[in-house]
Amino acid sequence: MNITAEEIKAMLDVALLPPTTTPKEVEALAVVVRNEGYGQMCLNTAHIQRAVAALKGSRAKVVAAVGFPLGAVTTEMKVFETEHALADGAAEIDMVLNIGVFLEGDLKSAEGDVRAVVEAAGGAPVKVIIETPFLTERQKADASRVAQATGAAFVKTCTGFSPDPSALYEDVRLIRRTVGPNMGVKASGRIGNYFRFAAMVEAGANRMGINLGQAREILRGWEAEHPQ
Repeated sequence: MNITAEEIKAMLDVALLPPTTTPKEVEALAVVVRNEGYGQMCLNTAHIQRAVAALKGSRAKVVAAVGFPLGAVTTEMKVFETEHALADGAAEIDMVLNIGVFLEGDLKSAEGDVRAVVEAAGGAPVKVIIETPFLTERQKADASRVAQATGAAFVKTCTGFSPDPSALYEDVRLIRRTVGPNMGVKASGRIGNYFRFAAMVEAGANRMGINLGQAREILRGWEAEHPQ
């Protein structure tokens, strides 16, 4: 695959989302993100202000996870969390679709929930997590269309907290075919190495959500394929 290390780093949302995450861990990851040149750092909203301060002066953006990881909070709560995260300095929002409402077939309410967050974001990119492990092929396509109809910037595969958190090539390809070329697709989960990264790009992903260990493994794989 014809891609540079810098282009790979720009595509990576390096995530630190466990409930046990400490402020010191956030600050330590921010130092790594800054020094190693990753494009984004994805965190729960309690940590946004700290990460923004730690990354000040770097090109890295902070991504806020909203309604995470269940999506099962009111729209008003998601809007408040979005506004608060942006006020704290977040540049992008990763929100979770209300999966239960969607699975019951109330697409209008599911879309309204997403649209409210997109509007609250005021032009900041919103990625809609559709939680593919819980969906059929048809539901994955329908959820992608719901996200697209709201003006969201990306469809994102999953939170990584579901029973099978792996990002699947087939899911990325289905989402890309559904939304076409002009919307972002974020693959999230156990991408793990350069070959899986390359497969996701080939399938249509233009952003990846991974942890720091996976990010480094992807870059080691790229270096092995591109010896100096």
